[in-house]
Amino acid sequence: MTPHAATRSRAPNCIRRALPRWQTALFGALLWAMTMGASVLVNLDAWETPEKIRTVSLLFASGGALGFPVGLFAARLFSLGRHREVAFAAAFVCLAAATMGLTGGLFALQYRSYYAEWHAPAFTLTWAFQFVFTTLVALYQFVVLGIRLYFPIGFVALFAASVWFARQRR
Repeated sequence: MTPHAATRSRAPNCIRRALPRWQTALFGALLWAMTMGASVLVNLDAWETPEKIRTVSLLFASGGALGFPVGLFAARLFSLGRHREVAFAAAFVCLAAATMGLTGGLFALQYRSYYAEWHAPAFTLTWAFQFVFTTLVALYQFVVLGIRLYFPIGFVALFAASVWFARQRR
């Protein structure tokens, strides 16, 4: 067997081993969503209207619910057969990136749907430019204004989840 063939045959096994149990993914997603939503509620207690606070909290909770299983899978994939330090770092980076990335993506979709009323007809060149730049502006605004809403609760939860992950058996 060539080295290239051996690598190809190991890849599906690594992916299979990295998949978390569905119970862990589901319970973790629910807990992560509640934590991310609570982080927003703590930061926006006297902001705008209660309806807008609920909307932003729901957006962050949804991003957390979607981000946890993705981040957990990626962390397990990157830390297979590695020491606890690597597992901690993988969980920290992967959970943060998946949560923020998916929450930012949901924010961009909502942002885009709001501004779509003023955009050109769909699938034209002008529309394509408007779509790309509106999405980029939304992601920029999320990074500048939205990431701060994860502090301090989201950061503490990220640290705790990373410690929990590092202590799991490999």
